[in-house]
Amino acid sequence: MERQYSQDRVAIFIDGSNLYHALRSNFSRYDLNFPKFADALCGDRRLFRVYYYNILQEPNQFPDGYREQQDFLEALHNMPYLEVRLGGTKLAQGIPVEKGIDIMLATDMLHFAWKDLYEVAVLVSGDGDFAYALQMVKNNGKHVEVAYFENNISKKLLEVADRRHLLNRSFFTGLWVGRRQHRRKRRPAQQKE
Repeated sequence: MERQYSQDRVAIFIDGSNLYHALRSNFSRYDLNFPKFADALCGDRRLFRVYYYNILQEPNQFPDGYREQQDFLEALHNMPYLEVRLGGTKLAQGIPVEKGIDIMLATDMLHFAWKDLYEVAVLVSGDGDFAYALQMVKNNGKHVEVAYFENNISKKLLEVADRRHLLNRSFFTGLWVGRRQHRRKRRPAQQKE
């Protein structure tokens, strides 16, 4: 039997890098309408808050990516009940690697559970590293849900989850910011004789 009460407070924890790369690989787009996305995950329950975790792009290394990210973050900052948590990167063999994001997300999820600020945690990630943190949230009397992409999910996360939200094409119907632009081949203009 599936338990879902409309008075439950829902906290949504988004692994931003995981979501971005999954959207890009599955749909070739990432113009997600975050308020509608949060509503779809909450259903008729009450939203406590959405927490979005990601790294801050380095302006000197990736100037175009930095400017694009700043526009994206500005839109997120304007969303009510959404908090942005940014970590940094560290070079590992010359490749930038995100640092601290998973710890921030897991710490917040556990802290807010212990403070009794929500009844349901929804994790938007397929990263199995979060399985133990989710189990601890459950052990604290909370319910846990995982929103995931079929090709990007840890079996451990699915085993811990009380409910699962498969993020497939039908889930995202109506959740995009704009209409998808279909590229058409342009025919060369015929010359008049």
